[in-house]
Amino acid sequence: MQLTYDSLPEDLIKFNFWNPEESIISVAPAGESNMNVVLRVNTNQRSVIIKQSKPYVRKFPQIPAPINRIDVEFNFYHLINSNKVLAGFSPKILKYCITEHTLIIQDLGDEGDFAGIYSQSRKLTSDQLMDLVVYMDTLHKLPISNYPENIEMRKLNHEHVFHFPFMEENGFDLDTIQPGLQELSLEWKQDSSLKQEIEKLGYRYLSSGDTLLHGDFYPGSWISSSGEIKVIDPEFSFKGDAEFDLGVFLAHGDFCGMTESFENAIELNYHRAFDAKLANQYRGVELLRRLIGIAQLPLSLTLEKKRELMEKARNFILS
Repeated sequence: MQLTYDSLPEDLIKFNFWNPEESIISVAPAGESNMNVVLRVNTNQRSVIIKQSKPYVRKFPQIPAPINRIDVEFNFYHLINSNKVLAGFSPKILKYCITEHTLIIQDLGDEGDFAGIYSQSRKLTSDQLMDLVVYMDTLHKLPISNYPENIEMRKLNHEHVFHFPFMEENGFDLDTIQPGLQELSLEWKQDSSLKQEIEKLGYRYLSSGDTLLHGDFYPGSWISSSGEIKVIDPEFSFKGDAEFDLGVFLAHGDFCGMTESFENAIELNYHRAFDAKLANQYRGVELLRRLIGIAQLPLSLTLEKKRELMEKARNFILS
């Protein structure tokens, strides 16, 4: 069954999932998902989230993507829901329809994600920030034996994190994002030393590691549920460098003007040893790819402020 944002109750009722006497009242998009079709389904008994992967990126249908990413997400939730701390941050699995590439999970509410912290229209409290670091610390300490390599999703991410943003001619006109950004980006796209280091980091990212990562640990993957912070969308998860999650996390602290708060939260609540230089290198790549790559954020920054962040990123990568 192929789901779309136009799917009707009579389509969804065909899933072998519903309780006796349960009827669907409404179907609506559950937030702005980049990768998948995600629906909030309200019935006369409850509300659930139905998520289906496609063989392409939902937001950019021209970009192919592995359809079995939903299997990785299922494995991630199944694994961490056996941990008392992590289970408190995650939705419960209600049903996994492997042949339909569909996951039905607990609805954690419609308070939305934390993308608003970039514009200060949403606040991230100190307790929520600490909770996020506790989540990372606990996740990265989990003993893991078997876990999907998720190599096809990593290859997709690798292209858009470590390669595409740094091509001089990639067909993506950054002036459509902000006039002057295309010209500004050339200084970084033409920096051969910088690009060599980014390429090395890309090889590391594609290598296997021993630490389970969320893989996309940024404000779009954090949602508020009755004031508590929850973590979703682990389809990019894999076993690799803990520093990758840490670097992504720190970069978004830089974007929302909370650098010191994010760094202090890690110092206080992240108790696993890590390579600070490597974390900052990944941080620098995340800063650059979000500024000059296709995965743009809802930022309201001047070109001069973007230049400052890009120079900061270069220093992180080359230091």
